[in-house]
Amino acid sequence: MFKFIAKYVPVFSKETCDAILDAYSRGERTVYTTLDMGLTYNFYKIKNGKLFLDNKNIEIEVLNEIEWREGDLYCIENNVMMRLAWWRGRNYYKLRSVRYNTAPTLEINGIHMHRIKDISPWKDSLLKVKAISIRNGEKVLDIGTGLGYTAIISLQKGAGKVITVEKDLNVLEIASYNPWSRRLEDERIKIIVDDASKVIYSFSDNVFDKIIHDPPRFSLAGELYSLKFYRQLYRVLKPHGILFHYTGYPGLLSGKRMVKGMGRRLMKAGFRIEYMPKLLGILAYK
Repeated sequence: MFKFIAKYVPVFSKETCDAILDAYSRGERTVYTTLDMGLTYNFYKIKNGKLFLDNKNIEIEVLNEIEWREGDLYCIENNVMMRLAWWRGRNYYKLRSVRYNTAPTLEINGIHMHRIKDISPWKDSLLKVKAISIRNGEKVLDIGTGLGYTAIISLQKGAGKVITVEKDLNVLEIASYNPWSRRLEDERIKIIVDDASKVIYSFSDNVFDKIIHDPPRFSLAGELYSLKFYRQLYRVLKPHGILFHYTGYPGLLSGKRMVKGMGRRLMKAGFRIEYMPKLLGILAYK
């Protein structure tokens, strides 16, 4: 099992920096703002051109020198202002702000991992969890940890234990800087770092009450859309259990055909299905 360790560092959006700079320019001695993407708000002292935080202070002029790009987030780590975006091998990972003071999304090579048009990433995740109607004490399998929102919300909705699977350690690294991901430290959440198409065989039959399957796009992980994998999902799900399968944006004709193909394979695996176009997914019942 992977031990998730959150980094409790101040996180700055452009809006937060603008609020601090505005207060400083008006000669204010304090600024009321958030340094955890809207989860909490506090007063922070301004004195001698510095912003005083809990255990550190920074030169306010540093905030004025940031060259912002769309959706940028910065944090202070080891007294250095660091942009929460970086290359790892051929992939570019970015913790991206989508609205002021709400949960950010993750971008990999410019592709965001949540719906963000007219919806926040947190609300997107909440709707996925609501779809499977978690009851108190149930055991949930969450495929595709990402920033951990569906795993965290599953606990909030009553799950007794969540097993979540993430193949990419770089995703968990960037999640560690995200204030909205900190609850992944909860001992009721068990993170497995591995390929879900292999891990699935390690689970016993009829062990999960509910499953959230949120795989990468088909071109990146076709095995997670296969009949072989769907049969394993059916095997590990308890009788009368529910699976939510996120399918993505089926706007084009080819996309609609792909979703229909997923539905056919799920039924062939034994599921009874219900298309959920508003959630861009399929509900599957055992």
